[in-house]
Amino acid sequence: MARYTGPVCKLCRREGEKLFLKGARCLSPKCAVEKRGYPPGQHGKEASFRRGRTSDYNAQLREKQKARRIYGVLERQFRRYFAEAVRRRGPTGTNLLQLLEMRLDNVIYRLALADSRAHARQLVGHRHFDVNGLPTNIASYNLRPGDQITVHGSSRNLRYFREIRSYMEQRPPIPDWLQMEFHGDGTFTATVLRLPERSELQLPLNEQLIVEYYSR
Repeated sequence: MARYTGPVCKLCRREGEKLFLKGARCLSPKCAVEKRGYPPGQHGKEASFRRGRTSDYNAQLREKQKARRIYGVLERQFRRYFAEAVRRRGPTGTNLLQLLEMRLDNVIYRLALADSRAHARQLVGHRHFDVNGLPTNIASYNLRPGDQITVHGSSRNLRYFREIRSYMEQRPPIPDWLQMEFHGDGTFTATVLRLPERSELQLPLNEQLIVEYYSR
């Protein structure tokens, strides 16, 4: 699956806010938004001074781009997620965010097993996790309530997974729609309990603007 491979700090600077694409670095003084809070490019500083009232289209576009960049999804795939959200019952914007949240790489990130979604995508790609007992290396794999995630047998002795609990303490807490159960031998089983509610998703997004963008 194609993915963005450029410098991610430029994406945050383009949107003018932290999208937390680099994990712990985003909380440190090294964060590019803290050091250079203006858009990237030769005329970035000048553009930041000229910013005025933006058009409705620009506001909708920027919100769509933020969502794509937060979840690491390219345009064609994002359009497919939106089309599926339209087909489902309920608010389209909430359906869209739920579809994105149920991606395997995002759930690994939400379980505090990875420092960022990009890190989670790398772990999934290296076949470190099983879903319902089967090895899965597809980052966009769509999870459902009741699905269980475990570390693949050959990966359990890796230092990273042996010390995973110490890493988890430094990351955001696991949301209520997920459950993590550790066993006596140091392994764990993570379970998707249900779809997340919109109020549980602490995201700097206005999904209604995304709906308006694709409804033009």
